[in-house]
Amino acid sequence: MLFSELGLGPDVLRAIEDKGYTQPTPIQEQAIPWVLQGRDVLGCAQTGTGKTASFTLPMISILASGRARARMPRSLILEPTRELAAQVAESFETYGKHHKLSMALLIGGETFTEQVKRLDRGVDVLIATPGRLIDLFERGNIMLNDIKVFVIDEADRMLDMGFIPDIERIVSKLPKLRQTLFFSATMPPEIRRLADAFLSNPKEVTVAPPASPSETVTQAMVLVHEEDKRKALRHLLRTEDVKNAFIFCNRKRDVAILQKSLESHGFNAGALHGDMVQSKRMETLEAFKKGEITLLVCSDVAARGLDVQGLSHVFNFDVPISAEDYVHRIGRTGRAGRSGRAFTLASPLDGKQVSAIGRLIKREIPLIAIDGLESAEFLSEDEARRGRSRGRGKDKERGDRAPRAERAERPDREERAPREERQARDDRQPREDRQPREERPSRDDRPVREDRQPREDRQPRESLAAAESRRQEPRRDRDRDRRRRRDEDEDDTPVIGFGDHMPAFMLRSARRPAPVESTEQSSQEG
Repeated sequence: MLFSELGLGPDVLRAIEDKGYTQPTPIQEQAIPWVLQGRDVLGCAQTGTGKTASFTLPMISILASGRARARMPRSLILEPTRELAAQVAESFETYGKHHKLSMALLIGGETFTEQVKRLDRGVDVLIATPGRLIDLFERGNIMLNDIKVFVIDEADRMLDMGFIPDIERIVSKLPKLRQTLFFSATMPPEIRRLADAFLSNPKEVTVAPPASPSETVTQAMVLVHEEDKRKALRHLLRTEDVKNAFIFCNRKRDVAILQKSLESHGFNAGALHGDMVQSKRMETLEAFKKGEITLLVCSDVAARGLDVQGLSHVFNFDVPISAEDYVHRIGRTGRAGRSGRAFTLASPLDGKQVSAIGRLIKREIPLIAIDGLESAEFLSEDEARRGRSRGRGKDKERGDRAPRAERAERPDREERAPREERQARDDRQPREDRQPREERPSRDDRPVREDRQPREDRQPRESLAAAESRRQEPRRDRDRDRRRRRDEDEDDTPVIGFGDHMPAFMLRSARRPAPVESTEQSSQEG
């Protein structure tokens, strides 16, 4: 089937041809006709199959007619991360270049001023993260009662990041009559319940088994001791034909540490995690897409939906805690029919997580060995629990120290002698032949300072109780003044003003004073 058979508008088809696409992916082929008919859609497909275009393309055709009003967007797309929101915005700019649709991107890490200006002019397509959207709604800068099309993208990631209460609050502000599109790469029971609550008689589109990795990705696993993982990673980076690669860590601070370690060994590496400012995150991601950075060490903020053309490799430096995250991580490569390779570095303590991944993808990840590194074996669950309680794998948890093998390679570190050798060296010299320690003079033999006052002439030291009492005096004065002001404020005596009471002297009738007789008149009368 061709894009021209799906019912899209001519301007959208022209933009698709300019991009070089002719045939839709399975999720696009099945979802786009239902979206154009105005039906609610529940889409589930593995990552890298073109879910973004399956709702952006029909939305452009639907919104082509109509006009947006100030602060009242016509459509809303929710994304879990800023990078995904920016990527969807780029997709709308690519496919909507022959239309005059206005768009606004509401993400954190940027000032409100420019975003509010765009909303005041009116937008047809609003792409936002839940937190920033709620902030602007509470400020009164946006109204959601004119939404015609509502999209929840990467719903399972929304669940993992704790955005479900925010989404429920946003949905409560939307009009009842709307079209809702719900897309996710995995469909756990929680997501299914949300879909039943948000969608009305949806058309379900599933083009691949949920949580299944792409067949174009070659998977492998290296099982080594924790202190050998960096050596194993460097070996793979040197022996594999790595054009560019994502390297995933479970913890944000491990991202920065591993990135510095790779740079110290001559690799061109950058870092990306959620604690970075938004401008730095976008700058780093753009440099990686342009090829200025070859290796991007990142947290799971880059595991969902990011589309980097031609990504050749994915390395899991840490086994993901959630099995679904493994599918999303390795889905960054092998996209759009291209081949890719994914390697996972596991330690003996990761047996439980690896088993969960195997049950999810319904296959075992092949193990490979690296020359020069000792192969390890997974510990049982009880052994792994005891190992963690005894402090095994502390280098992995702390992340602020180099592994034991690398610390041993430092040339400036001297090897300490064992305790037995130090004890034997001390025993070689007889105790009686050792130099005696210099004895300090007794207190009576020490010289007396002439300027030192005799003890009986010194001023007696102030007692602790007196000093504490003296320190409390200003505090008592402050407390007394505070109580006095409080008592004055709590005085319930009503204040009578001129509006409620008229003074008595003003109610008395004004008497005209008696005229004063002149002196001449009084003298004549006398």
